[in-house]
Amino acid sequence: MPGKNLSREEARQRADILAVDSYRVHLDVSSAPDPAAATFRSSTTLTFRCSRPGAGTFVDLLARAVRSVRLNGRDLDPAVVFDGSRIALDGLAAENVLVVEADCAYSRTGEGLHRFTDPADGETYLYTHYEPADARRVFADFEQPDLKAPFSFTVTAPAAWDVWSNAVHEQVKDEDAVRTWEFAPTRPISTYLTAVVAGPYHVERDHYSRELADGSTLEIPLSALCRRSLARYFDADEILTVTKQGLDFFHEEFGYPYPFGKYDQAFVPEYNIGAMENPGCVTFREEFIFRSKVTEAAYEGRANVILHEMAHMWFGDLVTMRWWDDLWLKESFADFMGSYALTGAGTQYRSGWVTFANQRKAWAYRQDQFPTTHPITADIRDLEDAKLNFDGITYAKGAAVLKQLVAYVGRDAFFEGARLYFERHAFGNTVLGDLLGILEETSGRDLRTWARAWLQTAGVNSLTPQLTVDAEGRITELAVLQDGATLRPHRVAIGLYDRDADGALVRTDRIELDVTGARTVVAELAGRARPALVLLNDDDLTYCKIRFDAESLETLRTGLGDLTDDLARALTWSAVWNLTRDGLMPARDYVALVLRFAGQESNIGVLQSLHQQAKGAVDLYADPAWRAEGGRLLADGALRELRAAEPGGDHQLAWARYLAQTANGSEHLRLVRGLLAGTARIDGLEIDQELRWSFWLALSAAGEADEQELAAEFTADNTAGGRRQYTQCLAARPTAEAKAAAWSAVIDSDELPNALVEAQIAGFAPAGQRELTAPYAPRYFELLERVWSERTIEIAMRIVGGFFPRLQTGPQTLAAADAWLTGHPDAAPALRRLVLECRDELARALRAQACDRL
Repeated sequence: MPGKNLSREEARQRADILAVDSYRVHLDVSSAPDPAAATFRSSTTLTFRCSRPGAGTFVDLLARAVRSVRLNGRDLDPAVVFDGSRIALDGLAAENVLVVEADCAYSRTGEGLHRFTDPADGETYLYTHYEPADARRVFADFEQPDLKAPFSFTVTAPAAWDVWSNAVHEQVKDEDAVRTWEFAPTRPISTYLTAVVAGPYHVERDHYSRELADGSTLEIPLSALCRRSLARYFDADEILTVTKQGLDFFHEEFGYPYPFGKYDQAFVPEYNIGAMENPGCVTFREEFIFRSKVTEAAYEGRANVILHEMAHMWFGDLVTMRWWDDLWLKESFADFMGSYALTGAGTQYRSGWVTFANQRKAWAYRQDQFPTTHPITADIRDLEDAKLNFDGITYAKGAAVLKQLVAYVGRDAFFEGARLYFERHAFGNTVLGDLLGILEETSGRDLRTWARAWLQTAGVNSLTPQLTVDAEGRITELAVLQDGATLRPHRVAIGLYDRDADGALVRTDRIELDVTGARTVVAELAGRARPALVLLNDDDLTYCKIRFDAESLETLRTGLGDLTDDLARALTWSAVWNLTRDGLMPARDYVALVLRFAGQESNIGVLQSLHQQAKGAVDLYADPAWRAEGGRLLADGALRELRAAEPGGDHQLAWARYLAQTANGSEHLRLVRGLLAGTARIDGLEIDQELRWSFWLALSAAGEADEQELAAEFTADNTAGGRRQYTQCLAARPTAEAKAAAWSAVIDSDELPNALVEAQIAGFAPAGQRELTAPYAPRYFELLERVWSERTIEIAMRIVGGFFPRLQTGPQTLAAADAWLTGHPDAAPALRRLVLECRDELARALRAQACDRL
């Protein structure tokens, strides 16, 4: 499979004959502040061994130009050996030294070495991001996770800059207007985990110490950094507090000292993902630095990500999967550990498992019901497959299954297994069997059957209670019905809920059991009085969709908000949302539940999820004839709850944002404009910069904001965040000219940076502009293959997913998607997967609309 892609078989063949001893990489980025400078100088010295002298191989490199290639003292002609993505090497010796000099491109897509110039002060910042395979955009390498090696980086940068990498710097040399930073060799790590961060970053420092079991003291220098223009918003003390709590927790649980020396955390601009676990130099999206007031859910989410990335230092960095098939060996574990450590590490955030049940698992359920679903241990044929498998199955479903595994083997056996896993495979690569073998050893259980059921099959099961009750209201039989393509063993709790003297719904009993097969009878409940609510999977022990019997569902219709337990309430909200998505509950009924009970929801993260889901129900799943009425009801509800919320609290802020998202009538829009202008006021509500942009977006989409007003707001907020918001507002205006401009900016040019591509797409198709954007549906299908072939995979994925005409929820769009899939059987598999998933979402919306019409 030639070209930018790399197949699993090619990687296997290369690993069979090669072992890498070291990389020495010198990057000269002194040209970065000059916007006219498109490239930087990259020099790589790679030493490696070959078990079959005389054989040939290749190194990976995506570069504008290759100046020279020297293998074992022999010069190779770049024009002959370099094809744009690979350098062919032949006649290998048993021991080899390869030196490659190249000109590599500064990135504006977040892949490779990304360059950003801050509109607030003109300063330039750099950072790298590689996963799964973009280190080759910065230096020549063997771009696969199982060819680990120590890396020594040297970086020449402007003299006023600081530079960070995975290891500590050993010396800094000043030379005229530049400074050269030389870093110590790393421990053996994979290419995708290497990192460089450079620029005039603001830095906060701290230190972590821990006495180890052998009596020695572990010392870890800590730092947190961000752009200078964000320094006034940077709550580094909170970030570093969570960091130290996490280090305490993981040392206690894993028993293996942190192996990468220092621990830097860089919050960087225009970042494509949440964060990346580069050992010793973790990178985060800078949106985790909050310029305006946010709810506690945002702080909890950031703490979760900090702990998720820290877990990777062991699961992923110290021990790495051999190939991307076993991506779950790091991502599922880190996702599980992020939630587990939120409470276990003693942070102030106590709702980690509620958030996991309500948000992370919703992602998993959605992904697992696509026709493209895959087992947790996936079949990853190549790098394009790998890129798409950073999904809800690899992360959230895998984490949910691990939660069940901990319950199955026992907490002590699980963490003892983790400790043995690190000891035996430190700085190496593993596959599924390596971990399972150790867990079998520590738990005494046979995990092969469990692995076949949970790790090697796809799809989600539904569990439904089936009750028969006698004339006196006592249970004669309660059975749990399981459906799904693969019936699995589930360790579940069944909660029985009734009203107490105050009218609250409280748990009166709990039964824990194993559900196996299509029907499992719960003998212990025979003879019990029939409760008001039977809640399967209480305490969220397993991964499944839960259903309700008719009487339990009626209890929820009249009293869902009366459930006093946060987790039980989150599980029921999740269940009724799944019913809506599955076309088993009319969308208007779900909206009615939200309007009735969301005002009682105390968990702010759950409330914000309900906001998004209710809007999705109206926009996608409601009968089009009722859609306008549903939208009006949501806006009226948002306004009502905004006025009723506690002044200055998180709930007030959440409802204000929801009003901005749903405002569609003159009363709502008049209030929004008044709040912006200061002529209207709601006690306790501060109209800060982020909320101002939310209100401007509402006015823009409604045609109530002109370009001059938006430009004036951007002038007042001439920052990176302001530029993104301004771009989205311009794209959201309900005019043919605004749509044409947004479409052209993304499709007809590749000059936009990733953040502004995202902003243009986000503003292009507000829910109320279906007719205006309908002409772009056929154009979308016409450009797919061109976009996939011409753009980087990151940008291509955003265009393919973002511009799909998902709001054109009619049979014509479904037919167009089917026609494209039928007519392009040989299109790139990753492209077909994205289109097929979008098509499936559309078909689901049509089924839900049919349910809502009944």
